[in-house]
Amino acid sequence: MVEGKINEIHGWAAKKPGITVEPWSYKPRPLGENDVEIKIEYSGICGSDLHTIKEEWGTTPYPVIVGHEIVGRVITKGEKVAHLDEGDLVGVGAQVFACLKQDCNACSRDYDPHCPEKVFTFSSHYADGEQAQGGYAEAVRVDSNYAFKIPASIDPVYAPPLMCGGTTVFAPMLRKGVKKGDRVGVVGIGGLGHLAIQYARALGAEVVAFSHSSNKKEQSLELGATKFVDTSNKDELDSVRRSLDYLFVTSSAQSNQYNEYISWMDFEGQIVLLALPKGDMSFSPSEFIHTEVALTGSLIGGINVLKKTLEFSAKHNILPIIERFPMEKVNDALARVDAGKVRYRVVLENPKSSNL
Repeated sequence: MVEGKINEIHGWAAKKPGITVEPWSYKPRPLGENDVEIKIEYSGICGSDLHTIKEEWGTTPYPVIVGHEIVGRVITKGEKVAHLDEGDLVGVGAQVFACLKQDCNACSRDYDPHCPEKVFTFSSHYADGEQAQGGYAEAVRVDSNYAFKIPASIDPVYAPPLMCGGTTVFAPMLRKGVKKGDRVGVVGIGGLGHLAIQYARALGAEVVAFSHSSNKKEQSLELGATKFVDTSNKDELDSVRRSLDYLFVTSSAQSNQYNEYISWMDFEGQIVLLALPKGDMSFSPSEFIHTEVALTGSLIGGINVLKKTLEFSAKHNILPIIERFPMEKVNDALARVDAGKVRYRVVLENPKSSNL
């Protein structure tokens, strides 16, 4: 059995609800025959990190190291790992394990994020009861199937947000077959939305960006939107009614806003939730019958989708707009994200030495 090189992993963990993390270390699971050990260079901050450490999505298993947008170098690999070598630059997204069996209803159809045996990158548990810990750390051990080579044309510092944010918005576009000429709307020009604009445009779609003020208009157009709609302007909203084939909702909109979204859709249009609104959603059945609009959602991308996301991003030069922080300033970065001041993703950088 191959031994890992880092047998006590130092990181930054949340120990109680809030937006503060503190130094903490843990002993990782033994390196399995299909696992890799990764020395982390960069880790992105995702909205899910904040929801988790603030305990907004159910009970959080403190202490927890969050972070599921990880980029680093393979430093050890299990004896059965053939597709990766020590020194390879890889990325890890929101998932680190699934059964990947052909008789699995989820894995056999590229829905491995829904596998009954799935393990997410943090706040999730392996079959042996061990808790997975994430990327605000010096290292991580994961199933090698969930460590993806970063294309050489992508600067590593820009890769972390592609591992979750990019994959989250690109996955439903792939599954639904967004193509040239489709009319695609993006609600929320933030961490997810600014990437969604780029992917939809690269697929050949006509992209309409929706935001509650005009201060992101210029940047939305630069990113590839063909039209910008200020949702506080009634005339601009009237101009898009019954005009969209797809609407990707990337911000945590209020549940009552979805009635307005339906009015933007053409017949058989699809509204795709990529963020969770607070509270329950309430609709009249007649809204769907008379508009023939569908409302659906999307989680994250599985192995094949993530590979395609990286390949497509490299081919079309799709990159996030980021703010960089040293890992030791993680609390400053979390506060800035929580305050909504970031444009548009934060990337934490570990020092070049082996210690945090």
